[in-house]
Amino acid sequence: MFTGIISGLGRITQVRALGADESQGKRLTIATPPGYLADVQLGDSIAINGACMTVTTLDTAAHHFTLDISPESLGKTASLGEPGAVNLEKAMRANDRLGGHMVSGHVDGIGTVTHFALVGDDWKELRIRTPAELARFIAYKGSITVNGVSLTVNRVIDGHEGCELSINLIPHTLANTTLGALHTSQRVNLEIDLIARYVERMLTAPKVN
Repeated sequence: MFTGIISGLGRITQVRALGADESQGKRLTIATPPGYLADVQLGDSIAINGACMTVTTLDTAAHHFTLDISPESLGKTASLGEPGAVNLEKAMRANDRLGGHMVSGHVDGIGTVTHFALVGDDWKELRIRTPAELARFIAYKGSITVNGVSLTVNRVIDGHEGCELSINLIPHTLANTTLGALHTSQRVNLEIDLIARYVERMLTAPKVN
């Protein structure tokens, strides 16, 4: 489990195929800030842009680790199959503060940035078009995870092909996550609120006599 509070900015520096074709997945090398891997062990979980991955090798002196990603995960996430900056979050400890919200690290869908602009001097408004199947889980003042970052929804506009949600990003978030570098038409990883998932199940599951 995670909280959606980013603990470091990393970079995918190398992408290598695990076999002769794409069906066998890829191995990613992730560079981290100095000291980030000091408490990380082989097999630990780290969320990469919101997707929970397993550390397969690590080099604390060189500040990098590797992970293996399956074709299914590559197909259901954005920007994990190519070099570039990524948000990092280590798995939550039982005694950690829950600064964001409960995040599973399982990407539910890919959204598309429709608007990203300054509001005033230093805030930015981010609007994202979501897949239709996720629209019912998104609510005003509810939580959503965008590329691993826990955020609060400020507005929801429903449409025939999903919904457009609006989020205000404060300067701290812009400076300490990759969200500050987003642009219109960019695809982002979305994870809906865990509570909304269970509420939907309770309301739609067939009753057993």
